[in-house]
Amino acid sequence: QVQLVESGGGLVQAGGSLRLSCVASGDTFSRYAMGWFRQAPGKEREFVAAITWSGGATYYADSVKERFTISRNNAKNTLYLQMNSLKPEDTAAYYCAAASFIATMSGADEYDYWGQGTQVTVSS
Repeated sequence: QVQLVESGGGLVQAGGSLRLSCVASGDTFSRYAMGWFRQAPGKEREFVAAITWSGGATYYADSVKERFTISRNNAKNTLYLQMNSLKPEDTAAYYCAAASFIATMSGADEYDYWGQGTQVTVSS
C-alpha cells in the first residue's frame, strides 16, 4: 500500500506557472505507474497526465498538452506536474494517483491509491 501527499497548489494569475509535487511513502514508488487528475466544482474528475513506472513514457490530456509536464524522481519517491501558461479553466483540485497494473493510463478506475488533493486557482 502507498500513501500519497500532494503539495504546491495555490493562487496564480492566468499565464503563470505552478509546480505540483506528490510524495509517496509506504511502498516501493517505482512499482507504480502514476497519474495526475483534477476535479473542478460541479464537474467529474478528469485525467490530466500520467507517467509509466520508469518514467519512459508520458501521456497527457489534449487540454494540457504543450503546457503541462509530468515527471518523476524514483530516488526521491516524488511525482511532479509542471504547469505553465495556466488558464482560468485549469482551476481545480489536483490529485495524484498510483496504479499497480494499468492499461489505458487515463482511466481513474485503474488507479488504486489517491492523495488528498491540492487546490489550484487561476485568476483571469
